[in-house]
Amino acid sequence: MLQRIDDTDAALIDRLQKSAFDYFLKYSNPENGLVADTSVPGVPCSIAAVGFALSSYTVAAERGWMTRQEAAGRSVTTLRFFARSHQGRERHATGYRGFYYHFLHMDTGHRAWNSELSTIDTTLLVAGMLTAAAYFDQTDAVETEIRELAKFIYERIDWHWALNKGQTVSMGWKPGSGFLRWRWQGYDEAILLYTLALASPTHPIPPSSYDAFVSSYSWMLFGKQPYLYAGPFFIHLFPHAWIDFRGTQDKEMAARDWDYFRNTQVSIAVQRDYAERNPGHFVGYNKDVWGLSASDGPPPTRNMRGGRRPKVLGYAARGAPLGPDDGTIAPWAALAALPFDRQASLDGLKALLATYPHLLCEGRFPGGFNPTVKTARPEGWVDDRCVAIDQGLLVMTIENDRSEFIWNLMQQSPVIRLGLERAGFTGGWLEQAETERVSRKTA
Repeated sequence: MLQRIDDTDAALIDRLQKSAFDYFLKYSNPENGLVADTSVPGVPCSIAAVGFALSSYTVAAERGWMTRQEAAGRSVTTLRFFARSHQGRERHATGYRGFYYHFLHMDTGHRAWNSELSTIDTTLLVAGMLTAAAYFDQTDAVETEIRELAKFIYERIDWHWALNKGQTVSMGWKPGSGFLRWRWQGYDEAILLYTLALASPTHPIPPSSYDAFVSSYSWMLFGKQPYLYAGPFFIHLFPHAWIDFRGTQDKEMAARDWDYFRNTQVSIAVQRDYAERNPGHFVGYNKDVWGLSASDGPPPTRNMRGGRRPKVLGYAARGAPLGPDDGTIAPWAALAALPFDRQASLDGLKALLATYPHLLCEGRFPGGFNPTVKTARPEGWVDDRCVAIDQGLLVMTIENDRSEFIWNLMQQSPVIRLGLERAGFTGGWLEQAETERVSRKTA
């Protein structure tokens, strides 16, 4: 039976969702729409953060946190910047071949930190633009411009070039050294990337590229249940923020009578089981306090609780059950699980806040914390920053649990539908949409 959210729980979740959204009001540049990667002063913009912000503005308009006009104004400012910014190899460029550099200076929008032209972060950025295009459907000048700019930016991306003469898409490119040696293969968040790349009307990749992507998957057993393995928890969440995978199956999933939504449900059980077993004997782990994902971590220290001497990892893609693990917990994880396992999510959220009542910063979850590190507070080491993509993910996943708002919105996107169909997906809302289309045609 699905756990009901009572009034007290709902008020807590509402407060956390609103605080997560407020990140984008405090840590963005209203002149160009760029969003700071984290809350630390002076950091550059992450283009992925902008994608989550654009999606979150639509939620804010629905929730009444800002007017539709305000949300549209922020969105069009952002899209104008990305449409007009310089594409090239130069230091002052913002992108190239339709893709964008991972990090940009908050004021100028020029490439920062010698960062790569990022295929996945461009994907997350454009997913936010497509969300805005689906939501702002009125005929006034601003909303019309949002749709036109989103179409222009999406169709400019040269996905085929990013194959770099291979079957799968490259992770990125740099002006001085060319393509990175890594590709998007093995189960990861790139399902969303392949969906957009397949649907492109200008520079698409072939369906065989998606087949090559899924052929590199790794499967494991949890008890007797085979599931698609990816250690860091965020991988199991990012594509689902935009796409409702309940009951939809590509050929790989259909052959196993499985789907990506149920796979994420199992990944939650895997994380909780790992935390309960706690093979590393870290402080604080239990079935309700869990969350191994990509996050920052504590600096090198010998000051650990319980006689532990683990090697702390700094920034790392922590994961369960195969690690790596140094006792660092991503505190947003339980709340982000809300649409997939409401009971586990609520139990985890309550246990986390009851055990570590001073964990929140400005009402928001920090990027990570490590209670095994000995400090004056029970939380141990706590990240001094909030991370933009964590906050945006919470805004979206909470809303999908509450109203399926983003899921329903993206079902109206012809790009998402076409990309999934070209990847071989059937069933779920795709089947329902096709049935409704045929019914209208024959009526």
